[in-house]
Amino acid sequence: MKNFLIAGNWKMNTTFKEAIDLVENVIKQSDPLPKNIEVLFCPPFVWLQQLSKLLKNTNNYLLGAQNCYYKDNGAFTGEISVLMLKELGISYVIIGHSERRAIFGENDELINLKLKSLLKYNIIPILCIGETLEQRNSNQTNSVLELQINNAFKDLSIEEISKIVIAYEPVWAIGTGISATNEQAEDAHIFIRNFLISNYDKSLSKIKILYGGSLNDKNASSLLKMPNIDGGLIGGASLKVNSFVEIINIAKSLV
Repeated sequence: MKNFLIAGNWKMNTTFKEAIDLVENVIKQSDPLPKNIEVLFCPPFVWLQQLSKLLKNTNNYLLGAQNCYYKDNGAFTGEISVLMLKELGISYVIIGHSERRAIFGENDELINLKLKSLLKYNIIPILCIGETLEQRNSNQTNSVLELQINNAFKDLSIEEISKIVIAYEPVWAIGTGISATNEQAEDAHIFIRNFLISNYDKSLSKIKILYGGSLNDKNASSLLKMPNIDGGLIGGASLKVNSFVEIINIAKSLV
C-alpha cells in the first residue's frame, strides 16, 4: 500500500482571500483523508501564519514553505529562517526548486546547507532535482540526477537522508503544460531509488519520491499508478480547487 504526499506549490500566487478560500474549499471537498495520504499546501510566506491557524486542527492537511535560509538569524535582508518556520508549525519546506536554481542562482552547496538546517530542526525537506531539455536530449539525465543528489547529501548521515522527500521535476515539464510520459517519469524514479540503494543504503528504498512536472487532474491517475511515484509536487493545478481535489480523490482511489 502506498503512502501518498499530494503537495501544492502555489509559487508567487494568490491574494489573502484567495489563499483562505482555496484551503477551506479543498478541505471541505476532500475531507476525510485516509491515514496514508497527506495533503500539503505551500503558499507564499505572507499567508503562512493565517493558514497555520486554519490547518491547526485538521487531520493530514499540512502546511509547507517554498524556501528557507540556512542561518537561524542575522543580517540577511528578505530571508526567512528555519526557526521562524518552526514557530508556525511548518511540516515541509521545498528546497532546490528549478526556479530557485535557474532564476535566483541557488547552487548545490547552498541547497546542502538548507537541508542540514531543516533536518536540525526536524522539518522535512522536499528536495527538487531534475534535468533540462538540453540535458535530456544529450542523454545526461542520469548523470545530472546523480550529481544533484550527491551534492545535496554531502556530509549527511543515512538516518538524515532517510527523512528527506525527493521531488523529481524534469525542468522542461515545469509550467509548460508538457508532462513527462508515464514511462519517462517512472524510469527516472526507478533510477533515483536504485541509485540511493546502491550508493547510500538499502534502507533508502522506502524514501518518498514525488513527480513534479506539470502533474494535473488529467494525468494524475496514470502517473500515480506508477509503482515508484509516491505523490506529486503540483504547481498550476494546485491553485484550482476542482483540479486539486480531483488529484486528491485519485490518490484516495489508489490506496
